Amino acid sequence: MSKTVVIHQPDFLSYLGFFHRLLQADLFVLLDCAQYVDGTRNAWMNRDKIKTPQGEKWLTVSVRRAPRNSQIREIELSDSIDWRAGNLNLLRENYKSAPFFAEIFPAVEELYAYQCEKLIDFNLRSIDLMLKLFDVHPAMQFASTLDPVGKKNDLLVDILGKVGATHYLSGTGARDYFEPAPFERAGITVLWQEFKHPVYPQSHGDFLPYLSSIDLLFNCGISRSREILRGC
Repeated sequence: MSKTVVIHQPDFLSYLGFFHRLLQADLFVLLDCAQYVDGTRNAWMNRDKIKTPQGEKWLTVSVRRAPRNSQIREIELSDSIDWRAGNLNLLRENYKSAPFFAEIFPAVEELYAYQCEKLIDFNLRSIDLMLKLFDVHPAMQFASTLDPVGKKNDLLVDILGKVGATHYLSGTGARDYFEPAPFERAGITVLWQEFKHPVYPQSHGDFLPYLSSIDLLFNCGISRSREILRGC
């Protein structure tokens, strides 16, 4: 029996490609035991971009400082600043004129009202929200529950073997460090995501791609956003 699996870090309010891949997954393994990476252009665990009249701007979840090799599941939310109110104000100010602000913002307020101590819990809540809004329902499992071993491709193959995967659906960004041999030895077929970013009506001037998926929802609403995601 075929089983397609996606493995990815539990990012915060991620872009459309993240959820497009989950449309095709039987199981989503959240890589919560990977090393937490912050302060680089590829760090998406606690932030994503929204659109403002001045262009792109980061929407950031503040976290406590942690040792360099800390795992994602160990990262704690900051309580030294009111980042929740700051994020809500930023979203309200920049999307209050969007066509579907009244439809989407109450769900966002509910997300930010969720009280927890760990980034992983807040991110999972945000993922659950977006999956519900997009009507995408993969089974999910934390990688840490599988006691995975190995590094890079070997780690992925170990996880895939433990969940009984026949196919691994990967984002195209992984091609640079992809090694086929471990997957071939395990008899796992690697599929590459084919994602074409849609162009949709957007506030604040010319269209900007690769923003948080919340941008699509504010501008197009739940029903149309579901159609757009499935047409990527």
